[in-house]
Amino acid sequence: MTDSIQNVESYLEEVYGKPVSVIRVVELGGDGEETELKGFGYGKPYLIDFILGGEERSAVLSSMRVQKGFGHDTFADRAALMLWQNYAYERLPRHARSLDVGYFTKSGKLKSAGDADEYFILMELISGTEYFRDLNRIRDADIFSRLDIDRAVALSDYLVEIHSRKHDDPVLYHRRIRELIGSGECIMGLADSYPEDFEYYSRDDLERMEKECVKWRWKIRPNVKRLCVVHGDFHPWNIMFRNGIDFSVLDRSRGEYGEAADDVSCMSLNYIFYSLQKHGRLQGNFKKLYDSFMQNYLDRTEDEYILSCIQPFYAFRALVVASPLWYPNLDPEVRIKLFNFIDNVLAGDRFDHKNVNQYFMRK
Repeated sequence: MTDSIQNVESYLEEVYGKPVSVIRVVELGGDGEETELKGFGYGKPYLIDFILGGEERSAVLSSMRVQKGFGHDTFADRAALMLWQNYAYERLPRHARSLDVGYFTKSGKLKSAGDADEYFILMELISGTEYFRDLNRIRDADIFSRLDIDRAVALSDYLVEIHSRKHDDPVLYHRRIRELIGSGECIMGLADSYPEDFEYYSRDDLERMEKECVKWRWKIRPNVKRLCVVHGDFHPWNIMFRNGIDFSVLDRSRGEYGEAADDVSCMSLNYIFYSLQKHGRLQGNFKKLYDSFMQNYLDRTEDEYILSCIQPFYAFRALVVASPLWYPNLDPEVRIKLFNFIDNVLAGDRFDHKNVNQYFMRK
């Protein structure tokens, strides 16, 4: 343990240019016990408490788990993402700040970038509670208040703000739409992750769905003026609320710019997903959240066209929550309705956000 602590201290001294004394290193989400750093580099986030210049500070060190698929297969894939995160996190309002990007050497040392074995990112520690816990409370305990509506609207307002920042780069817009369909993290990558013998959505279903999404790519591709600042993975696990509507966001993904429909579909699909688990349809308090979030966004942006390009983004997000890999214990009826949702949404030219329940039926 002494060698591990010394490695961390040496790294932090390289980052800050001053003497550092590490108090403890614990795995986030663990039992709070101090830990060896032997497992560093394999996807676990660690909280580091240390003293710098007589002041106690905290930081979070994390790396990507080595895994096949989803575009993270190689060292270069993971290094590129970490380097981008270090650059991009501080460029998004309210996002947790990256303090440094570094790598692990083959000897287990941590360095702030040639003799690299795996990259990691060091970020500031953000206080708060993950937003999905609010949704769990509403689903499981049926406890709901005006604050829940206010938070949905605050999240919608946030997207209104960042999506107003446009970017002129037609080639980049084409790439973002292309990656929605073909990236290892998106539609085709998710399709590849489904079991060969999956009973609820067969290989033929996945092939048909992919072909429909390719058609959508060519429909959306000309809309290059829609390129804007995005979060890229705007779901309830990446949002930390504190008091009231004060929040921060985590883990933006897949590029600084993209299509606004990506963020809007990501959050709103989660309201649908939770409501399906509780009611088997969009109704009750989750419908209130969905309607508040969507209507506020549409009213403030006047972006009615988003309803004509959100379809493949909804397909992507529904593939995630319907996945037996990510949600192995999901009720089969919920899973079936999500696949119906995918097929029906892709079949329509304009998404009817006021009549979502029509999309859950087999047609």
